[in-house]
Formats: sequence, structure tokens, C-alpha cells
Amino acid sequence: MLTAEFWVKAYLKRLELKNIPAYVIRHGNDSSGAVLVKCARLNGTAQAYQRSFDLMTGDRRWIELICGSEADVDASIRKQTGFDPDLWVIELESRDGQTLLDEDGLNL
Repeated sequence: MLTAEFWVKAYLKRLELKNIPAYVIRHGNDSSGAVLVKCARLNGTAQAYQRSFDLMTGDRRWIELICGSEADVDASIRKQTGFDPDLWVIELESRDGQTLLDEDGLNL
């Protein structure tokens, strides 16, 4: 299993190669921290995504945690970090909402 830090570095590199600005907003636990991805649409709205485990198939996939005003998304992220001190938060900027989370290799 990949460490959280390794996954985050690989994800940031993929975003960089597609010219999608991204930043580590919160550095979680290097080995076992969960990752939350925020996509700022640069129009006052945003979405946040988290990985979810499908009990029926055993697959891990990214699901939308919240979508709405950027202030509401940020408030939800703050609430999540209060529950999980090991949580990583990655923020990217994409007017069209492109996150690359649906690409092969990002559901590991």
C-alpha cells in the first residue's frame, strides 16, 4: 500500500504536468493520513472530494464530499480536520473542475 505522502507527491506531479495549480494546505500523517482534495473553481464555488471504500465491490473511489460556495466548502474542510488530525488537504484551482481524480492509478 502506498503511503499518503507518496500518493500526494505523485498527485501533485500529475497536476503540475497538466498545468493545474495545486497546493498542500494541510500536511497530514506521512504514512497513513487520509487525503481530502478541494477544487476551487475561481468563481466563488468549490468542491471537496474524499476517497471512499465500496463494501460491495471492494473498490476505492473518489466521491464528492461537498459542493457549493467556497466558504461553505472551507467550513466543511475545517470540520473534517477537527475530527482527523492526520488528514491531508490538497487544494487545486480549476475553472472547469478538472481534478484528474478519475484517472487510472489515483484510486490506489
